[in-house]
Amino acid sequence: MGFVSERFVVAGEELGLTSFTPPYLAPTTTGDVLLKGVNYASSASGILNDTERFFGHQIHLDKQISNFVKTRQDIISRIGSQAAKQHFQQAIFFVSIGSNDIIFGQWQNSSSSNTLLDTIISRFRSQLGRLYNLDARKFIVTNSAAVGCIPFVRDLHSSVDSCVAAMNQKAQLFNSRLNSLLAELTKNLEASTFICANVYAMLDDILNNYMTSYDFEVADSACCHIAGAGLHGGLIPCGALSQVCPDRSKYVFWDPFHLTETSYDIIAKHMMDGGLNYISPMNIRQLLKY
Repeated sequence: MGFVSERFVVAGEELGLTSFTPPYLAPTTTGDVLLKGVNYASSASGILNDTERFFGHQIHLDKQISNFVKTRQDIISRIGSQAAKQHFQQAIFFVSIGSNDIIFGQWQNSSSSNTLLDTIISRFRSQLGRLYNLDARKFIVTNSAAVGCIPFVRDLHSSVDSCVAAMNQKAQLFNSRLNSLLAELTKNLEASTFICANVYAMLDDILNNYMTSYDFEVADSACCHIAGAGLHGGLIPCGALSQVCPDRSKYVFWDPFHLTETSYDIIAKHMMDGGLNYISPMNIRQLLKY
C-alpha cells in the first residue's frame, strides 16, 4: 500500500514481488488486489495543487490521498475496521514528490523563495499528517533529486556543460527543510517511522561516476528525445514522434524528466540496502524487520 513511483517498482522486484503495484485508476484494481498495494502516483504532480498547471490534468497529492481514502474504505468494508487498521499500520507508504514543485515554483527572489518553501513544507506536513490519521505508520519519503541536472532544466537554462547550480541549490534548501520536517513528525506522531531516501545523493553519485562506476556513456541528455528540441533533448516530452537511443542502458536519463530503468535500478538497490548516507534512519530491508 503506498504512493509509489518507478523507484518503488524496482524495489518491489528486489523484494520478490511478482507484479507491479497496480495503478489506482485501473478498472482491475479492485477486490483482493487492493490488499497487496496500490499506486496512486501521477506524473508531473506536486505537493502544491497548482504545480500541475504546467501540464494539466495531473492528480496532485491532496487528491491522491483522497483516492487512498476510498481504497481504505473499500478495504475496511472487505476485512473489517480492526483488521484494516492493522493492515495499514504494517504497510509501507512510499511518497515520492516535491521535485516538480521546485522545478516549476515561483522563485523570484530570496524572500519569495523562503515563502514558497514555507508553503510547500506546511502543505506537506498537513498531507503526511492526514495519512497518519488514516492509520499510516511506516513512511518512506524521497527528497528532491538534483533537478538542475535533468535534461529539461539544462536546456531551459541553456546550460551546455554543467548542471544548473541555482536549481540544485533550491533542491538542497527543500531537502534541508524536509529533513527537519520528518524529524518533527517522527517525534510528534506516536509509533510513526519516517525514513528519508536521499535521492539527491544517489543521483549525484551516479552523475559524478557514471562511466567509471556504473558503465553509463551519456549522463546529460535524454535517450528519448525530439531532434533539435534542445542540446540535451530536454525541451519536448518523449512521445510518438521521438527518437530513441540505440541502447537505453547506457543513458542515465530516459526522457527530459525521468531516469532510465538502469538508473532507477541503482537507486532502488540503495534504498533496499544502502547506508545512512543514502537512506536514514534505516533502509527498506531493515524497515521490513522493524
